[in-house]
This record gives sequence, C-alpha cells and structure tokens, in this order.
Amino acid sequence: MQLIEVTTPQLAKDFIRVNVQLHKNNTNYIRPLDKDIEEVFNKEKNKTFRFGEVIRWILKDDTGNLIGRIAAFTNKKYKNKGDEVPVGGVGFFDAINDQAAADMLFDVAKHWLLQKGMQAMDGPINFGERDRWWGLLVEGFQPPPYCLNYNSPYYKTLFENYGFKGYYNQVCFGMDPTQEMSQKILDRHAQLSKNPAYSSKIIDKNNLEKFAADFVIVYNKAWAGHGGLKELKKDQVLLMFKKMKPVMEEKLIMFAYYNEDPIAIFVNLPDLNQWFKHLNGKFDLWHKLKFLWVKKTITNRRFTGLVFGVVPEFQGMGVDAYIINEIKMVIQPMKKYDEYEMQWIGEFNPKMINVVENIADTFRTRTLTTYRYLFDRTKEFKPHPILH
Repeated sequence: MQLIEVTTPQLAKDFIRVNVQLHKNNTNYIRPLDKDIEEVFNKEKNKTFRFGEVIRWILKDDTGNLIGRIAAFTNKKYKNKGDEVPVGGVGFFDAINDQAAADMLFDVAKHWLLQKGMQAMDGPINFGERDRWWGLLVEGFQPPPYCLNYNSPYYKTLFENYGFKGYYNQVCFGMDPTQEMSQKILDRHAQLSKNPAYSSKIIDKNNLEKFAADFVIVYNKAWAGHGGLKELKKDQVLLMFKKMKPVMEEKLIMFAYYNEDPIAIFVNLPDLNQWFKHLNGKFDLWHKLKFLWVKKTITNRRFTGLVFGVVPEFQGMGVDAYIINEIKMVIQPMKKYDEYEMQWIGEFNPKMINVVENIADTFRTRTLTTYRYLFDRTKEFKPHPILH
C-alpha cells in the first residue's frame, strides 16, 4: 500500500474520488458537492485556518487503485467541556473494509498530531463548524441530508478495532410533519399565547439584516462558549442568510419574541440533497443552471431542521413548545411537506433530547458517533460529560 500526502490539485481531486468510488454502488449514497469538500481545505474560504492547520492523505493499493483517505487537523478553538489534554481532529475518513488499510491512515494522522503537540484525536469531525461532516454514521443508513456524513456500516469496526472509543452519540430525529403535536405541546402553546408579550415571525427575505441581528442574539446566548462554539457576529449570519436565500423558504424559518426581544429560533430548509443528488457533485455554472431546473421540476417533500434554540432565561418556560406549534400552524396549511428530519443532537444534552421526544410521535432516524482516541493508552478514557 502507498500513502500519499495531498499536495497537488490532482491529488486533491483524488481525495474526493476516494469517497465516490467506495460508495458509488450504494443506492443510498448521495455524492456531496465537490465544492463543499474543497472549501474545507481552502484557506481563502475556511476561517478555521486562522486557528489551526490541516493535512490530507490518500491511500492506494499496490496496483495504484484508490482505497482510502484521511485528513488531520489542529484547531486552537476546538474544546469540549471536561477536556484535560489538547485534542486534534481527524475527518473525511474513507477506507476499504481492511483493518490494515484503516490502521495505516489512522497511524499517519496520529503521528502528525503528536508532532503538533496533541495528546488525543477526535473523529470523524470537521475542520470547521459542527453543523456539517461531523460524526460516524452507526445507525440509519438511509440517504443522508445535506452535509451529513455518510459511510458504510463496517467503518464502525475499523474505528473501534484501532482503539477509538465513543466520546458521544449524535441523534437525528424524524417525524411526520402532517400530524398534530402532542397535547403537552398544545397546552403549553395555548398558555403562552394568552400573553400578548409573546409573538412569532417567519423570516423575511427582504429584511435579512433584522433577522440576522435577532439570530445572533439568540445564538450567542444559547450556544456561544459551549463545546468550543464561538460567538457569531451579525455580518457572519447575514452572509450565511444571503447564501441560503436561493433555497430559503420563508415559512420554514421562525423567530419567537418577548416584548419584541428575540428569545428563540427555529431554522429549517428544504432537504437540498433531494436536488443535489442529480448533480453528481458538480456545481459549476452549467450545474447551477441545472440545479435551478431540477429545483423547479422535481418536487421535494422533505425538509430538515438545522437550528433550534431558546435563550437561557426563557428555557423551561414553554417557549420551545410555543415556537414549535407556531411554525406547525404555518407549515401544515401549505400541504407541501410530508417528511421531516432534525439534524443531530448530542446525547450529552438530555434536556434537548427530551424536548424533541415530547414534540409528537418523533422517532430516531439515525445515530452518529464522535469517537476519541487517547495517545497515552494508559490514561483513563472519559466520555463527554452530560450537560445540566
């Protein structure tokens, strides 16, 4: 076997081709857009390079066939509650079902991270935000939503045989969006609706600045500082909203307010993979035009939940139920969607798991695992602490 560091544009293309070749015969596989992978490793596109560095390798067999890949990275901003040692990351792992091949990839990543002063590695994770390319799929191998990792079931064995241990599980939930909410949700919504101080608004594409500012307030209060998540600024969110605008459906994004102060957000989008799967990973000018045609002619009855949160001072007061039922009353009359999946929630966050499980007849659609490997094999392994 031959291990090759990615140092040229052609090798970068091979890095993408590994994933395609290993999964092309799986009917549930949806090829990611090449640009979404390339941008992770582009210093001009990925701001994480300000805080770390990254390296990639591909693996070929003795006849030159692509049989594996891996990326390793450091990120000064990557921290989890309870971390006792500096932790690096590995991601974008693919390999044939051969432990020796997987071990070669894990070994080269470990040795590079050791040279960078790391004492452990988490994977598979992203060199960037946690809303994409995070975790190993271990249950629920149906077609993935946009930017969610997809892999064969045997990958779990490759990780665990090497010595990785589950640091935390990430659970995705599904539900039938045409059904009624649970009585508990309805009762809490009715209670808060009697108070005129509470209100809700769907996003307005023509007033994105206001909603970007509102998003920042909720996000920074609810998430910044947890698990290494950094504060967002209005211009960052405004840029994100502008990028989302071509695929944004206003009625799928809702904000809740108390006396006009933003207190909760619920961000959903149509499942872009239902359209992108027709583009074979490409998104040049021709494929952008094809995307517009696909979007117009192919019905997409599936949408996904990206962000859901309530500011701390209003948690436990029924605001979660309020915004959930508010958006339900907007979406159901559309009669447009009949399948819904919420992006992953860490099992270390039982409060949020409980909220989702009490919405209605929700069910677990898939589970991903973020693994950790301690370089000192005598050191006690500790899973991610539970958030209270």
